[in-house]
Amino acid sequence: MLIVAMSPSYTEGGAIASKIAGIILASLSAGGGELSFMGLTHYYGQFSLAAWSSGTGAAGLVGAGAYALATNTIGISVNATLYASACLPALMVVSFFVILPRDPLRATSLDSYISVERGEHPGVDEADEAGIESEREESEGLLGVSVHSDTPKSVQINVEAFWWDHMQRNMQQLGKLFFPFMLPLLLVFIAEYVINQGVAPTLLFPLYSSPFKDFRSFYPAYNAIYQAGVFVSRSSTPFFRVHWLYIPSLLQVLNLVLLSLHSMFNFIPNVYLVFLVIFWEGLLGGLVYVNTFAEISDRVPEEEREFSLGATTVSDSAGICIAGFLSMTMEVALCRFQMSRGREYCRMV
Repeated sequence: MLIVAMSPSYTEGGAIASKIAGIILASLSAGGGELSFMGLTHYYGQFSLAAWSSGTGAAGLVGAGAYALATNTIGISVNATLYASACLPALMVVSFFVILPRDPLRATSLDSYISVERGEHPGVDEADEAGIESEREESEGLLGVSVHSDTPKSVQINVEAFWWDHMQRNMQQLGKLFFPFMLPLLLVFIAEYVINQGVAPTLLFPLYSSPFKDFRSFYPAYNAIYQAGVFVSRSSTPFFRVHWLYIPSLLQVLNLVLLSLHSMFNFIPNVYLVFLVIFWEGLLGGLVYVNTFAEISDRVPEEEREFSLGATTVSDSAGICIAGFLSMTMEVALCRFQMSRGREYCRMV
């Protein structure tokens, strides 16, 4: 956020490169954070997943809403808004190291990976397991275990064989996760982020028929409304569950088709109906997200659950990435199509 805020204006050299560098750093941290924290919800019970999903929905809503309020309503500059927001990630440090109960994580050492597999990992007899257990109790290292140099060589070899076997099983688990969980999540994220990045910037109306003073205000408003829908649906699992994940995914694809056709042929009469469709888009995206991970928590065996939760987050990241490449072409194509029909609003943003 600081790199983007400190980047020069677009008329100066190096502006695009520095802004993209900031975006890349933000994406790396967001992806790594989601992968890590989603897996950690496994240790805090079912409600922690609902709390995590609701928190991510609230973050999107507050972030988009605060940005729209600061820049559109109050009139604060984009740079000043980013500077003021750059302190927010420090709250993650406080929430993890101060607020979050640590006992479930301290109690989870190598036992989560070895004890559950006792009797199944290759080439480890009872004597070796006793040696591993003794080393675990005497050591403080990664995951609470460290194999010292004086550990019997056979034990070191067997531990390595276990980790290799564990990795192979994880790859097999990915295949089991793909069709029931990863594919519908991938589809819904591709559809909704093509809408957000490629279609929404072209959903413009005459200013006199809208609540806005300039065309650049449409997009932040769409984003805030979308995030409101995401927040509502990501907070819904304690009250409402969706077990057929492909239904909302396919409905999201229909949203993409509807809004793309409107961008081309301008048949939705006013912006307020587009607001409703965007809110519905957020509801569908949030429903698939939270219910995908809820279904994994219900249907995947406990010893495979942490990996499954973390691995499935690849689908939403991949969906956003694919949508980004599609949107670069789609936004330009839709804008050119509108201009060919005499609607030049997209040039006035």
